[in-house]
This record gives sequence, C-alpha cells and structure tokens, in this order.
Amino acid sequence: MNAHFTSSSEIPDIVTRAAEASLTWAATPVERRAQALEAIAGALDSAADQLVPMAKRETHLTEGRLQGELVRTSFQLRLFAEVVRDGGYLDSRIDHADPEWPMGARPDLRRTLIPIGPVVVFAASNFPFAFSVIGGDTASALAAGNSVVLKVHSGHPELSRLTGEVVASALRTVQAPDNLLQLIYGTDAGVEALTDPRIKAGAFTGSIPGGRALFDLAQSRPEPIPFYGELGSLNPVFVSRSAATERAAAVVDEYVKSFTLGAGQFCTKPGLLLHPAGSGVRDLLEHAQLPDPVPLLNDRIQRGFATSLAGLAAHPHVAPVRFTESSTSTPPAPSVLATSVQALIEDPTLLDEVFGPATLIAEYEHDEQLLQLVEALPGQLTATLIANENDTLAPQLIDALSRRAGRILWNEWPTGVTVSYAQQHGGPYPATTASMSTSVGSAAISRFIRPVAYQNLPQSLLPANLRDEARTTPALVDGKRVERA
Repeated sequence: MNAHFTSSSEIPDIVTRAAEASLTWAATPVERRAQALEAIAGALDSAADQLVPMAKRETHLTEGRLQGELVRTSFQLRLFAEVVRDGGYLDSRIDHADPEWPMGARPDLRRTLIPIGPVVVFAASNFPFAFSVIGGDTASALAAGNSVVLKVHSGHPELSRLTGEVVASALRTVQAPDNLLQLIYGTDAGVEALTDPRIKAGAFTGSIPGGRALFDLAQSRPEPIPFYGELGSLNPVFVSRSAATERAAAVVDEYVKSFTLGAGQFCTKPGLLLHPAGSGVRDLLEHAQLPDPVPLLNDRIQRGFATSLAGLAAHPHVAPVRFTESSTSTPPAPSVLATSVQALIEDPTLLDEVFGPATLIAEYEHDEQLLQLVEALPGQLTATLIANENDTLAPQLIDALSRRAGRILWNEWPTGVTVSYAQQHGGPYPATTASMSTSVGSAAISRFIRPVAYQNLPQSLLPANLRDEARTTPALVDGKRVERA
C-alpha cells in the first residue's frame, strides 16, 4: 500500500479484515479491552519524542501545544478504559417475568447495548493527535468493541503512519485482534470505505461541505448508517450591558486570547461577539494588542481562510476594525471586522464560519435584538454569556441558546474542551449531523453501540451483564437501579 494513496481495489480486503476483527473484538472480555486502551495510552506517552517533532514538521503547531494535545489523547484513552470496566454505558435493563404486570403477563426481558460494527473515522487536520488516528472517535469506537478504518488526513500523513505503527505495536502486547485499526489514504478511499455495506457507522471532523457530502453518502446507501459529523460553528459570545459597563477591557483582552488561540483553528473559536451600543468594545479592539501572524496548518486551510475572510470583508454591511492586506497573507495577521446585530438577522450569510484568526463583532441597540438573533442562528457547538447573574435577560437567553447550542458557557471562553464525564461537544446542524451525541467525553461511546433485547433466554445464553448471578455491571432490575448482582 502506498503511504499516501489507497486504491479503490484495496478497500474490500481492508473492510473484510475490519469486519473479522470487529467480531473478535466485540467478543473479547471487557478487561482485555480496557487493557488495550491503556496499552495504547502508554505507548503514545513513550513515543512522544518521536511523535511530537514529526507533528510539528507537518502541521506548523508549536511543540508545547502538541505535547499538551498528546497528553489529552492518552488521557481520553485511559478514561474510556475506566468507562469500559464500569459497564454503566451498557445501560443494562432486566425485567423478570411478571404474570401480574398491569399490561398483561410480562415475559422475561433483558436489554443491553452491543457494538455496532466496523466504523470509518475521517481524521481532522487541526488536532493531529486528539482528533486524528487514535483521537476521540477512534478511542470511543474501540472502547465500544468495534474495529476502525481510519481515513488519514492529508495534512499530516507521516505522523499518521507513525501513530498507526505505535498503536498496532501496543495492541499486539495485549493480544488484541489483528487489523483492529487500519489506515487508508485518499478521498476516494474514504468514500469507498464509507459506502461498503459492512461498515456500520462513520465519524468526521472538518468542513460543512465535506461533512455534508459524506453524510449524504452515508444516508443514501441501501442500508443507511449513522454518521457523526462535526462540521462548523460560529460559537457566539453575548456580552450584557452590565458586563460591558463593568469590565469591557477585561472582556476584550480575554476575547482576543480566545479567538486567536491556535491561530483561530479551533472548532470552538468564538467567531462572533455581540456587544451593546456605546460599550466601547469596538474601540478597545481597534487598539488591542494582537498576536503576531503564524502559519496555518496547511496550504488548503490558508486558501480557504483567505477566501472566506475576503468575502466577509467585502460585504456591504461589514466594516474593518483590524483588517489590512496582511489579514489574508501567508501567514495571516489576526483580524477583526464589525457589523450590526440587525444586519446579522437580515442576512444569515454573515453567520458563516471563518476558520482561522479572524472574528466578527456586532453591536446591538436593545436586548430584544439578541433574542431575535438567537432565532436566526444556525446550530452551534457552543454559546457564551458574559453577564451578571442579575441581568434580567440572562434566563431567557440561556433558554433560547439551549435550543441552538450543545454547550452554554457563563463568563468563560469556549476554546477549552475538557475530556470528562459530563462534556458535550456537539450541537444542532450544521454544528454536527447528530445533535443527540458528543464526540468528546465518556458519553461519546454511545455513538458506536446499539440496543438489543433478549426475551426468555436461558441464563447461560445471555450476555454476562444481563445474568442474575455474578453480574459485575450496574443494571436497572425491575425498574430499580442495582449496582452489582
């Protein structure tokens, strides 16, 4: 196989191997699965001196950023090991036979969640560890008991190859099935894999056009499959009148740090700030210290950023605050553009994401305009309120934003997505194609499992987590939560 291209003719054999590995992995004891995740985490930590320099060469990201991202990647693998051992994610439910059940005699019913089958994961460019070969999508799919076919991102092919080798070596130490994780290269190869009938789910992080095209393919198959795509988000920040009056300078300082973090190449970058008229926010931004230009991840992202930003700057209702020829140069200088909330309401094209070191600010005349804007917003990963608890609009705004975004922040900034049990990284379309799921945190495992109920089966033929004796996982037994048998 060529390191940078997988031919269409190779895909059937790759998926055959993935299907075989997935069946074996699904039947592998839970403890072995957890040990495999921990082995991968340890191998990544041990290979940091090889992985980080290669990632730096291919992505232009700093060594410190990459080291932190690698730590995050190994941490989420260990977190999923804990989740697998606990077994609560299986949502085990046991209803014993009950002849007196009000709906009529009830049979013995037992429900659990099982691995969905081989998964195709499309790696992201902006997180070469945490959302790439062994990032959150792959980790959660493996934790759930599935094999993964990983479509390598063209922005870091050599890092992907090396990471794949590290993972494969770690899996061998715990006698995991061969071909549990296989790498493929090239857009056509990804499409071929996604449309193979033996693939049972897809996951993607990237642009709206690319993600939507893959989503449509997944849905148009003879057997449609779940497709968990993270596509695009503006992540608006709402600054209340009281907050602007009390701490406008601090808000601007923190906002600059957030929208320029990682050269604005975070999916949670705040791309829109809404501030009251007369707040002084625009003047503060006009004179704020902005970071020096740094190279973007790759040439394709640079071109896309320059095109999107130039189009936004040319809009008749958009004015420059910090925008010069260097804003679209290589590397691009951070930039700030301005408009009004009324213009946003009247022209939704102003709400499109610009992926890179640029942001739009918009002035509102009265608070009710903010509620009107929320109704016009497309789905978002995050929405942030910079406000005080006694602001009268806050409850309404939070309620409205809860219908538009997956994560609501209060006086904090969205460019920080911790890996934890309660994290939600997803939202209504176009933020994601599946608003009921998350791609970050322990709940991400739920994307790659499906429910099965067993009626009147002998105890010996039931999955271990559904048996009455020696059950080691939590379950809902006859409607009551029971931790262990």
